[in-house]
Amino acid sequence: MSAPVLLVLGAGPGVGLAVARLFARDDHAVFLACRLPEEAEPLAAQLRGEGFDAEGVGVDLSDPADVTRVVTEVGQQHGRIDVLHFNPSMFRQADPLQLSVPELIEDFTIGAAALLPAVQAALPFFAEGARVLVTGSAAADKPWNQAASLGVQKAAVRNLVTTLDTTLAPKGIRAVAVQINGVLGEGAFTRDRVAEALHAAAVRPLDEWTPHTSYDG
Repeated sequence: MSAPVLLVLGAGPGVGLAVARLFARDDHAVFLACRLPEEAEPLAAQLRGEGFDAEGVGVDLSDPADVTRVVTEVGQQHGRIDVLHFNPSMFRQADPLQLSVPELIEDFTIGAAALLPAVQAALPFFAEGARVLVTGSAAADKPWNQAASLGVQKAAVRNLVTTLDTTLAPKGIRAVAVQINGVLGEGAFTRDRVAEALHAAAVRPLDEWTPHTSYDG
């Protein structure tokens, strides 16, 4: 059997890379997907420099066909996907009176809707025990009016996780959104502490499973 596989969509040098490192320590092969391959490859190179199996790939999360392509290629390369980490957040400083409909749809597509083609494409490569892990935010409950689209994304993706978990559970596959109730980089909300909370939520035993958890620091 090949090594288990982690695919991070919306990877970056913060939480996405830190989560990948934790799963790499669990012997996962890691794929880090950023908007451009030249953004992803340096992140993967960091992990390879630490002795881990990692690759960087480019993905356009605004394009469902490209999301499907990337997820399918990763699944075909290893014959499996064990953890799909959905990590994008689109921050646009615009209040509801400034935000246009096209801007809202663009941010929502990347920060929430892209989860659908990702999971649909990953399904043939999921086996019992596979996990869908989503980085959530307090903005789902307490949106900042100056970044109105972020709250819409985070509330929507949490809702999607609820229905995904219910739908996937009979197959032995579970989904969880971890709500980060703090400002990244401050106090107890360093990227490493947040990554530990995300990792812990994904590896919980089934008798402790819920589709939502919170990290309060």
